Amino acid sequence: MKGLLRRPRVQAVLGWMVAGYLRLILRTVRWRHVNLQSVEPMLAGEGGALVLLWHGRIPVSLSLAPHLRRRPERRVLISPSSDGEFLAQALARCGFPAIRMSSAKKGDAAKARAAVAGFRESLKLVGDGGVLVITPDGPRGPNEVIAPGALQIARRAQAPVYLAGIAAAPALSLNTWDRVMVARPFGRGAVVWVGPLLAPEQADETQMAALGAQWSAALSAATRQAEALVGSVPAGPRVGAAGT
Repeated sequence: MKGLLRRPRVQAVLGWMVAGYLRLILRTVRWRHVNLQSVEPMLAGEGGALVLLWHGRIPVSLSLAPHLRRRPERRVLISPSSDGEFLAQALARCGFPAIRMSSAKKGDAAKARAAVAGFRESLKLVGDGGVLVITPDGPRGPNEVIAPGALQIARRAQAPVYLAGIAAAPALSLNTWDRVMVARPFGRGAVVWVGPLLAPEQADETQMAALGAQWSAALSAATRQAEALVGSVPAGPRVGAAGT
């Protein structure tokens, strides 16, 4: 199956299909944005920023598009895996090109170089005034736990960080590591915004870990609030669950 996913034609077809689904959900779901006024300075300004949402909400992530498209430069951070390839193609079709980056396993020099390159590209984008969208618990989890890489980008970029809790109903909650939410057309959706937040530039490892726990809790709370607004059954994090 993984070999099939690596074929360019298969990736292109999957990318086209996912892009169609993302657009369908954006256009047919009645989306409500809560606390959008806190994001307005970023949307109307020229400085860089980061937007975080949970990996399991990628199928409903285009709900952010009508607002983030007000910024001329916006990109998403996507894993360089075969799964990430068709997702990157789909999001690019929807106006959100990808930066390919993932954490490297110890001893894998090639992936380590790719991770460093992606990190530098992310910092340059934000430093030049772009908006970077990150799923900070992806691509392998644990679910609803912000990984150190996303925190380091926030600390080094010294740009405002916004959290986006997203939910839609009716929707399916799949039995995957990230409890991915697959919304049905013509339902209701909500996006709850939190921010701006800032990672202290001089924070040490212990402080960054504490910050990650605080931001994870805040993003999960915003996601649960969005679920309550649309009347969906809270999926909640699978404690300790991680992807493969």
